[in-house]
Amino acid sequence: MLWTLIVLGGFAALAVSILIAVTLGPADISPVNVRDVLLNHLGLTDVPVRVSKNAIVWEERLPRALVAAACGAGLGICGVIMQSLLRNPLADPFVLGISSGASTGAVIVGVLGVGGAALGLSGGAFLGSLVAFGLVLLLARMSGGSNDRVILAGVASTQLFSALTSFVIFAFADSDETRGVMFWLLGSLEGVRWDDVTLCAIVVLAGAAVCLYFAYVLDAFSFGDDVAASLGIAVAKVRMLLLVVTALITATLVSVAGAIGFVGLVLPHAARFLVGPRHSRLVPATALLGAVFMVWVDAISRVAFAPTPLPVGVGTALIGVPAFIVILSRRRSVR
Repeated sequence: MLWTLIVLGGFAALAVSILIAVTLGPADISPVNVRDVLLNHLGLTDVPVRVSKNAIVWEERLPRALVAAACGAGLGICGVIMQSLLRNPLADPFVLGISSGASTGAVIVGVLGVGGAALGLSGGAFLGSLVAFGLVLLLARMSGGSNDRVILAGVASTQLFSALTSFVIFAFADSDETRGVMFWLLGSLEGVRWDDVTLCAIVVLAGAAVCLYFAYVLDAFSFGDDVAASLGIAVAKVRMLLLVVTALITATLVSVAGAIGFVGLVLPHAARFLVGPRHSRLVPATALLGAVFMVWVDAISRVAFAPTPLPVGVGTALIGVPAFIVILSRRRSVR
């Protein structure tokens, strides 16, 4: 009963958060305007709404809020998977070097023009993420494939692609290109559209379904590979599958919204405090908490320095770094 109330409360909080977020911004949009626009597009009413307000709500703010929710949910789920598979409470989705690979891919397209209009920044970022993940898997397999080796391979990949990104910008980018790419790399939801909403929603929902299906496996991994193997789990195959799911979710979200850090690191710990360590509850709780968190971070980042929006990745870092320090302090006190 309590779990049901928590889930229903989470969905209600998410719906209210999105509604409020859509009203925030330089243009005056009331909750009544949002309601009328939504009901009109759903075909339930035909209330006259000014064209400008309809465009702001339906074409700009609502897709942005929904993508923010998808990013928070998806990165939170990836954090849960990484911390369980690697048995490291400080692991997050970007430990596999995916963010750095996405940055390099975006810079190659944006600065060098490789792929041009056929790819765009998002397409380049997605391909760069997959290349980085492939390199991590290759390095980890060459060195034995243990959890520690995966982390070390991720660190090496991160450093490599960060250096490549800096080199391309330093050697080939002019000031305008550098400014545009760097703003995107800091995390930005500017200009997202319904196509992005559809893509992010499908990937995150599919990833969440896979994680819930393997919830008992994630519980076993939390106690180590030997325990998981003793329960009849194909440790290597399942770990690879879940790592691939994590990579695809992260690569998709980074390709749409840029690098958004600390969500996958901090939110799983907050969810564990609320619902405990069982992954059948931890995964949906983290997804809901991450969605609500990101909607509010994006809304505040959008209006804090209006009319110039603060990159959402900066907002998550400002909140995530203090939380990260708290986690480190708790680990030290436990030891």
